[in-house]
Amino acid sequence: MLRVAVVGSGPSGVYTAQTLVQQDRLPGVHVDVLDRLPCPYGLVRYGVAPDHEKIKSLQNNLRTVLEHDRVRFIGGIEIGPDGLPPARLLDLYHAVVYCVGAAADRHLGVPGEDLPGSYSATEFVSWYSAHPDAQADGFVRGVESAVVIGVGNVAVDVARMLARGVDELRPTDMPQAALGVLAESQVREVHMVGRRGPSQARFTTKELRELGSLPDTEVVVDPAELALDPAYADTAGLPAAVRRNIEVMRGWAEHPPLGLPRRIRLRFFLRPVAVTEAAGRVGGVRFERTLPDGQGGVTGSGRYEDIAGQLVLRSVGYRGVPIDGLPFDPQRGTVPHAAGRVLREGAASPGEYVAGWIKRGPTGVIGTNRPCAKETALSLLDDAPDLVRKDVPADPLTALRDAGLRPVEWSGWQAIERAEAELGTSLGRGPVKIPDWPGLLTAASRGAA
Repeated sequence: MLRVAVVGSGPSGVYTAQTLVQQDRLPGVHVDVLDRLPCPYGLVRYGVAPDHEKIKSLQNNLRTVLEHDRVRFIGGIEIGPDGLPPARLLDLYHAVVYCVGAAADRHLGVPGEDLPGSYSATEFVSWYSAHPDAQADGFVRGVESAVVIGVGNVAVDVARMLARGVDELRPTDMPQAALGVLAESQVREVHMVGRRGPSQARFTTKELRELGSLPDTEVVVDPAELALDPAYADTAGLPAAVRRNIEVMRGWAEHPPLGLPRRIRLRFFLRPVAVTEAAGRVGGVRFERTLPDGQGGVTGSGRYEDIAGQLVLRSVGYRGVPIDGLPFDPQRGTVPHAAGRVLREGAASPGEYVAGWIKRGPTGVIGTNRPCAKETALSLLDDAPDLVRKDVPADPLTALRDAGLRPVEWSGWQAIERAEAELGTSLGRGPVKIPDWPGLLTAASRGAA
């Protein structure tokens, strides 16, 4: 019997477990999917916007894998200096696959970035998604204008959430406190700003179009900024998705102002150079106008523009963080690997593997994790004849408890689900997420009996 630990219960971790238990080469593989949180699904639970019910329904597919008779979900397990060392985890299993994502946000590296009112988009997403580690709250209090730096799908998500009406958010699982704050929001203007042109924006057309369907909200695009992009006039050589994006933005640019209560302004060819201050907190962002350099990049023009805003959210990418006890490439922000096998000083480390963003970097969509996970799982299966020679405990769960950890099993997660359903009922809503560690662990303990 091959026993495998998968660290991380998001899509890459669950797809790895799925490949391992559904293949025919080595029957009887058992997989424990470990997570630091008492809740599974990773960014599908804590990164997908609450109004994206179709994407969030992917949880049902992940759930099917986690309920497989040879897969166990074990939450509440910290791997690293504050929990179980990777070397000790490897003693308990024949193999360990790390699927821990890219947890750090990239910074702008400009003056004023740390002013009150300046956050990463991830902090905002964690707050409205009820992540128990979320620190800040009340993001939009006293805010009339917000500046979102970045033109990817996360930037579109946060811009949309800033412009959403509370009646549209009430049916979602958004935590009650965040819903209450957004209900009182006075945000009327959201600027979403990219340093390059519309043909290089990273959002998908479906996400982009959603901005134009928000009630009482108009999308404003400056046709002069679109025209700066050399690819704008002749889109024939562009990928189909980019052409569709440009057509959507062209339609907005040609539409006369509607005078609706809220506006989302898409801006291009502006590079942030400073977050400006007003009364000890964010007052806006100073941008330098950029120009195409003819090679796919941009160059500064020496001309500047200030955009006023009381909230700044940066959405300029993610980065993997080192895992104590594992090798790490600081340039790429990933663990060195060969087809998913962890490399130590250039040689494959027996029994250690990676999949997902910590393997390939923060690229692709949820579905991209499937082939990535499959490659790693197949490497592991190729190595299985050597791996199974190692003696491991009959049940690693007992050893985890003996190490002083407090595992949350599937029954604990089901108890959390019941508690969130009860909370929603008491508020006259559907299931509502529990946003804090004490609440989650108390709910989970009801399923431990």
